[in-house]
Amino acid sequence: MKIGVPKETAEGERRVALVPDVVQALSAKEIEVAVEPGAGEGASHPDSEYSDAGANVGDDPWSADIVLKVTPPTDEEVGRLSKGQILVGFLEPLTNPALAKSLAEAGVTSFAMEAIPRITRAQSMDALSSQANLGGYMSVLIAARESGKLFPMMTTAAGTIPPAKVLVLGAGVAGLQAIATAKRLGGVVTGFDVRSVVKEQVQSLGGRFLEVEAVKDAEGEGGYARPLTDEENEKLRGELGEAAKRQDVIITTAQIPGRPAPRLITAEAVKGMAPGSVLIDLAAETGGNVEGSKPGETVDVDGVKIIGPANLPSQMAGNASALYAKNLQNLVELLIDEEGNLKVDTEDEVVAGALLTKDGAIVNERAKEITRASPGREAEEERD
Repeated sequence: MKIGVPKETAEGERRVALVPDVVQALSAKEIEVAVEPGAGEGASHPDSEYSDAGANVGDDPWSADIVLKVTPPTDEEVGRLSKGQILVGFLEPLTNPALAKSLAEAGVTSFAMEAIPRITRAQSMDALSSQANLGGYMSVLIAARESGKLFPMMTTAAGTIPPAKVLVLGAGVAGLQAIATAKRLGGVVTGFDVRSVVKEQVQSLGGRFLEVEAVKDAEGEGGYARPLTDEENEKLRGELGEAAKRQDVIITTAQIPGRPAPRLITAEAVKGMAPGSVLIDLAAETGGNVEGSKPGETVDVDGVKIIGPANLPSQMAGNASALYAKNLQNLVELLIDEEGNLKVDTEDEVVAGALLTKDGAIVNERAKEITRASPGREAEEERD
């Protein structure tokens, strides 16, 4: 059994799929690991650490039985895969139908880390959560650096400076981590989510839960929020706009898989905030929770900064890679039987849930629907 770890080629990506500690654990189970030279440099793991852990640095990772990646493969990388190989990584199953088609046509058996079921048994493989934790933490550090306010209250001989007021919209993994981090820094923290079930979680972290009249509960499938109606959205944005006027920092984290991020803060609400205030939009790459946010950019609106950070986990590549590597290790161990042979057991709900393509077809139902609806050869064949 051979696992391949290629170097990530996406712009700005510093993470690596496996770290030396996990390579050592896999090698102890007589699993061969091939690592492309320089694959771990961005995460502060030189080639020598991989060699010491038992990896074959320099062997072709694309010829392995299982290829592990962080970001989706490019067209050129898909072309290096062969029929029957297994690919595991973030594959954007609901937003990149062209990639799913290409993998299916290549005969690749692929697993999307975004599709890991949200069940107790799969928590150790939930890469979305492990990476979102870091994103939530980093968002607060950015806000503290960019804000014109101190987070903690500070009493000096010259007077007392009140603590910063922080509002976190969205109380998923990233939002809860942001609440906890902002509270540790001394901020007065308020959290909000359209799912009322998270109210106790916000309060347990020391935050106050923002009560609104527009939406009492909007929990949907898989623990995510359901899309709101136009009327609910309009009323909610109005109430959030009023709350925004009282904040020094707003961090938004609300996202719905396969859909554009919901708009929570309008341009009018931004203009109502005091100069020096900061908004961190963690959903900027999927449409943005804040009107006017741009992925990877800082927009200044009359002294109010709207920051749309891109790929925050990559900014903490060492820790992010360590967590992701453990996620991958736990999933890979489900694909190998006691004799060390590959076994894709579709009766296993975790394996079946993460499976994107197999035997020349797209097998994930939601990805299949999106692919059929997208323009292209497969959609034309369906119409025929």
